[in-house]
Amino acid sequence: MMKIHATAIVDPKAELDSSVEVGPYSIIGPNVRIDAGTVVGPHVVIEGHTTIGKDNRFFQFGSIGAAPQDKKWNGEPTRLEIGSGNTIREFVTFNLGTAQDEGVTRLGDDNWISAYVHLAHDCQVGSHTIFSNNAQLAGHVHVGDHAILSGYAGVHQFCKIGAHAFIGMYTSLTQDVPPFVLVSGNPAGARGVNIEGLKRRGFTRPQIDGIRAAYKHIYRSNLTLEEAKAALLREEEAMPEAAPDIRAMRDFLGIATRGIVR
Repeated sequence: MMKIHATAIVDPKAELDSSVEVGPYSIIGPNVRIDAGTVVGPHVVIEGHTTIGKDNRFFQFGSIGAAPQDKKWNGEPTRLEIGSGNTIREFVTFNLGTAQDEGVTRLGDDNWISAYVHLAHDCQVGSHTIFSNNAQLAGHVHVGDHAILSGYAGVHQFCKIGAHAFIGMYTSLTQDVPPFVLVSGNPAGARGVNIEGLKRRGFTRPQIDGIRAAYKHIYRSNLTLEEAKAALLREEEAMPEAAPDIRAMRDFLGIATRGIVR
């Protein structure tokens, strides 16, 4: 049986698995779907066309699926999709997508989202990320798997953050961050490879050496981006164990739209 507190308001049209828990004074709108094992704490509002996967935990005072903070939005039936196994702490704000993009804001699986985090309209966040308190994403931001955003990091709209990147505390990010790169500062600057994070995730020494070599081509060799991409292609052939990781960095250079942090 669902454990819905007597003071919670759940619209009859909402679709909740029988194992979902809803805490005191929370509100669930008519177009919301929540899968098994998810726990919604007290004073949480979940609205809009929002789909939530399994085994998530929402702490108190969150605003999930509210209208995008975009003056172009005109009530279109855009969506918010949240995966499974996420921990979502207090006072977060996740907005719907807009018709100007794919129409959906996405959060993947097994993410740790700390208090006061904002995911604006059309953000695409992968899996296994960590957002520390007050990390803020403007609209249309893409964040890769295993990326970490430290406290009070702010990300400009349309920026891309690659997998395993690390964004330092109070960083003001206005350009794209390639995979594996550690950036910090205001304005942001590249500080090296996120070596500690890679070690914790089981990257081998040859993999890390290959990533460091790629970083040097991009940041330490005075190469243009086109020259750096050619150099990374040569490193893929020379360092086969690290080839997929070097390729990820090279591919990112091809999709960066705001220029990379350098």
